[in-house]
Amino acid sequence: MDDLKGNMEEVISIWREADAVCFDVDSTVIQEEGIDELAKFCGKGPEVQAMTKNAMGGGIGFREALTARLNIIQPTMTQIRDFIRFCPPRLTPGIKKLVDCLHQRSIPVYLVSGGFRGLIGPVALDLNIPLQNIYANKLKFFLNGEYAGFDESEPTSRSGGKGEVIGLLKKEHGYGKIIMVGDGATDLEACPPADAFIGYGGNVIREEVKNKCKWYVTDFQELIDVL
Repeated sequence: MDDLKGNMEEVISIWREADAVCFDVDSTVIQEEGIDELAKFCGKGPEVQAMTKNAMGGGIGFREALTARLNIIQPTMTQIRDFIRFCPPRLTPGIKKLVDCLHQRSIPVYLVSGGFRGLIGPVALDLNIPLQNIYANKLKFFLNGEYAGFDESEPTSRSGGKGEVIGLLKKEHGYGKIIMVGDGATDLEACPPADAFIGYGGNVIREEVKNKCKWYVTDFQELIDVL
């Protein structure tokens, strides 16, 4: 137990000294899993939800799961537009205050997600996070607006991609201490290269993530209090 406590103190210390913070989006910054909500909106909810659960637990490769889910949904450009308009994501309580707190300390905040840039843009704007600080997947459409796949060159479209993004941020900006905050297996595996990982369980608790991380919180106020 003391060893565990020591590990937690180490993460808390890095959190206080972080020079950049990366947040996962689905079930972390927002209360929903974006792809599940999009699937429901497009009438394909149950099939996709089961696959998301499997993917988030690390049961199947991320790209494999992403491809399969999108092939089930086949969202059109019009559906995406209507979804953003009629089903805006709900911010997780406390996230706005936390991001404001980090910004006041001049700490840049990034959104690193296996979700879709088009759906995450409004979330970033709500939180005053620059759009260039979003690292996420891009959907592709044919000229008639039909679904045409996704951009496979985006690091976030594959397993290990969040770690790649963090490595890139370190290289480009010279950050010494980057924290990754998230709820899923893909967030946990981004550390390293992230200097510390904070597990978040305020929307959904994934036991395999909770058991493997040194600091696990269920309320963003815990992170604010430590700052």
